[in-house]
Amino acid sequence: MKILFVLENYIPHIGGAEVLFKNLAEGLAEKGHKIDIVTHKIKGTKSFEVINGVNVHRVNSLYSRYCFSIFSIPAVFKLARKADIIHTTTYTGTLPAIIASKLAGKPSVMTVLEVLGKNWQKFGGMNFLSAKMHQFLEWIIMKLKFDFLVSISKSTESSVLKFVKKQKSSVIYPAVNYDIFNPRKYDERMRKKLGLEKKFIYFFYGRPGISKGFEYLIKAVPLIKQKIPNSKLLALVSKDRTYKKRYNHILKLIKKLGIEKDVIILNSVPFKELPYYIKVADCVVVPSLTEGFGLTAVESNTMGIPVVASNTTSLPEVISGKYMLVKPANEKAIAEGVYFISQDKFKKTKIKRFTEERSIEQYLSIYKKLLKD
Repeated sequence: MKILFVLENYIPHIGGAEVLFKNLAEGLAEKGHKIDIVTHKIKGTKSFEVINGVNVHRVNSLYSRYCFSIFSIPAVFKLARKADIIHTTTYTGTLPAIIASKLAGKPSVMTVLEVLGKNWQKFGGMNFLSAKMHQFLEWIIMKLKFDFLVSISKSTESSVLKFVKKQKSSVIYPAVNYDIFNPRKYDERMRKKLGLEKKFIYFFYGRPGISKGFEYLIKAVPLIKQKIPNSKLLALVSKDRTYKKRYNHILKLIKKLGIEKDVIILNSVPFKELPYYIKVADCVVVPSLTEGFGLTAVESNTMGIPVVASNTTSLPEVISGKYMLVKPANEKAIAEGVYFISQDKFKKTKIKRFTEERSIEQYLSIYKKLLKD
């Protein structure tokens, strides 16, 4: 089978969507399928390369994912004529994907990561006009006539079903790489390297966008320090220019609260190095205001680390192992959750597994059905 993915971002750009499609694309390639990916070119990357059996075509889009919607159309259409399936995801890959699908007469699939709807201004960090424009564009995207929509959680599908019939929708959870996130493969060397041997470490990793709720964790630091005097926050935070304003806001907040000595902020690390940092943690905090899936919570659970997570959207659905669910957007609740973890007070359930094999088989089942129909 020849599958064309149209994605606004792909590795080495790292995020939840990139991890999802990296695992899916490489897993399909291992099974003998021909995989092409069209994505936008970021600085320091090649226009074309083969990564683990996947053909990656990068379109020069002035380093803008918005320009990618238009600039990628010729490349996508050229590859679409030879493809069996065209697969994209929200948001800026949808236009070239649906145009190529209709012109080339090929079945199309869209994976929906999240539907923000009226919450664009609340979670997107935008002014009123920009938020309304993004809300309208999202509505248009959800109305496009894709042959099938896949949601990454039941929480996300509840929004998707407002736009399509149940028979054209399905939930497929993103896969976790259990070889990389295997706690037995990692030791305490990173804790020693960072000089944190005698500290209680609570850990955050991800982008500093409003929806991730990182500022509420920062506001919780003084409260946690009162409860756990030897505690320290370790955070891996993306410095991508998209989040420059939010990143600087976080730094100013840390200075304003006078907690510089209680926080270590490092830049994001390559995906394969991430488990070394998770292993440092006594507790991982996922203070998100909204989540399409909640990969950070699932990865940390898999590593056997207790997690404090917001009780919102998909997080209660996917979290397992050792955890505490707390009220979102509330620094007092976060601090209390971290303190309870430090006292070994948490819920404990069987670890939920989100395997690559199951995810790939579910997607293949959809592809085959569309081709048969």
